[in-house]
Amino acid sequence: AGACPVLRLAPTGVAAAPGALRWALPGWAGPVDLLLIATPDGSEPGLRLLAEQAYRRGLTVVAVLPRRSALGEIVDGSRGLPLPLATPPEREGTVSPWPFLVPLLGLLDRTGLIAADEEAIERLADRLDATAERCGPVTPTGANPAKSLAVELDESLPLLWTEGPASDAVARRLVRLLAARAGRAALTAALPEALTAHAALLSRPAETDSGDDDMDDFFRDRVEDTSGPRPRVVLLRTRTADGLTAAPAVRELAHAHHVPLTELALPEGQDLDVLGELLALTEYTAAYLSLAGQS
Repeated sequence: AGACPVLRLAPTGVAAAPGALRWALPGWAGPVDLLLIATPDGSEPGLRLLAEQAYRRGLTVVAVLPRRSALGEIVDGSRGLPLPLATPPEREGTVSPWPFLVPLLGLLDRTGLIAADEEAIERLADRLDATAERCGPVTPTGANPAKSLAVELDESLPLLWTEGPASDAVARRLVRLLAARAGRAALTAALPEALTAHAALLSRPAETDSGDDDMDDFFRDRVEDTSGPRPRVVLLRTRTADGLTAAPAVRELAHAHHVPLTELALPEGQDLDVLGELLALTEYTAAYLSLAGQS
């Protein structure tokens, strides 16, 4: 598999509504570059303007979007490549990645960036089915990694510390899901920088049991307690290029500050399978925390 630099184009606008967002190409973008658009809608005016700008500057445009959309017509008419979604995504606060998975994997395989032939996609589908069985609602908490993680994250401030590019993507996804679906805050940082970036969060005074010597604390008005949730470090690791790991330093720091630590086991298998399983785990975990908030 090859490699190439990837730049995410962040939108601007006066509101978060799709019709108010606009995107702009960087000044250096030209005929040797590829513009990849992925949208569950296809009617956004800003994306249509972006596709037209890319055509004028000679970029190749590929769009993963619903069939028979306004953006798809523009991309097709400008010698671009519209890739239809397998199934329409659900209308929700955060767009699910699963309808985009097969079209994007096919594109990346054809461009040589990753190896994702038909056999690899079938293997990934089997892996996701197995993950759904382990993380589904009928599986008890003790044997369910998503329920177990949700229980540990409940009433805490998750600090997601990552190693490896795949784990970075998974952590960012989990932060968005927790905010959008469960209304919960979480922070993420890559190791080893996380050891210093979040150090002040670990240094908050611990809530310890002081026995009979502090009865005033026992009878304090907890309604007025503004201390907030206690931090919990979540160590999320995938393979790194050099094989080095800061995991021992993470354990030592968490122990020194009496901060609970959750280590997510690194799944076995190919990188694509590992990424798919971890993304599925985040979906289930956020769903269970959302249900907990409604009870």
